[in-house]
Amino acid sequence: MALHKRKINPLDDLGFGSQPVIKNQPLVNKDGSPNVRRIGLPFFNTANNYHTLITMSWTRFWLLILSGYVLLNFIFAFVYMSFGASSLNGGSDNAALSHFWAAFFFSAQTISTVGYGHISPYGMAANSVAALESMMGLLAFALATGLLYGRFSRPSAQIAYSKNMIVAPYLENGKGLMFRLANMRRNMLIDLEIEIIFSYNEMVDGKAVRRFYPLDVERRKVSLLTMNWTIVHPLDENSPLHDMSKEDLEKSEAGFAILLRAFDDTFSQTVHSRTAYQHHEIIWGAKFKPIFDRDEDGRIVLDLSKISDNEPYELS
Repeated sequence: MALHKRKINPLDDLGFGSQPVIKNQPLVNKDGSPNVRRIGLPFFNTANNYHTLITMSWTRFWLLILSGYVLLNFIFAFVYMSFGASSLNGGSDNAALSHFWAAFFFSAQTISTVGYGHISPYGMAANSVAALESMMGLLAFALATGLLYGRFSRPSAQIAYSKNMIVAPYLENGKGLMFRLANMRRNMLIDLEIEIIFSYNEMVDGKAVRRFYPLDVERRKVSLLTMNWTIVHPLDENSPLHDMSKEDLEKSEAGFAILLRAFDDTFSQTVHSRTAYQHHEIIWGAKFKPIFDRDEDGRIVLDLSKISDNEPYELS
């Protein structure tokens, strides 16, 4: 292993310090988020509410909105029921279940300010609660609208990365560590810049510490990302991986953090994308298959479903 020959830059630690990786836990997850669990915060912590709501998955977001909407209507339905059956005019009968559903759907009409007129509140108590609910409905729908706008308008990059890194032939009698990426959207990304940080555990005075090295790549920048981009780190004598085998990477629990920056001409802002590969996600002796073809008119067709396709190739 030739790692000791390279000078370690303490600024290349990605903010994780020298804490070693154990049990093959990645420093950076596949989606680019740091693999750090935070504790010690108060239960009703509001510091990250907005960030959580605009970054959570769409499934969780809609489940949260719908469950909150149903729960709020249930609460107000029980409040109306507590005033008695006479608090709502237009109910079908005095049966408890029928009265509950009449109160529930009246609440749904009130909170959305629809008001079909079939059911109406009667008495000071019911009218006061209905007035309060209509005000809360206006505020709640305004908040939900703002969250929807924030989720749609937030600049982000949607990049498809190959599932694996591969060790493939490179130039004449050489080898390279490669992965490839492509833009999943129809927008134009310009001035792209890629960075690969290699990290591994090293024993220093009998104690495991984490080392970080930025890897040189064949091409660090491209002006436009119109098709796919294969990132190549040459495994030459200048590479910290030159003398490392598959077993060395596994023993040191090696990992690779991928950092991509680009300018999105749709939003006129810089966007970022991150991912990570672990040592077990490297295929030794393979070659990527082409992912583009041409249609009958001669136009290039890019098939993003083949971004990870590769075939075995014997290394020299």
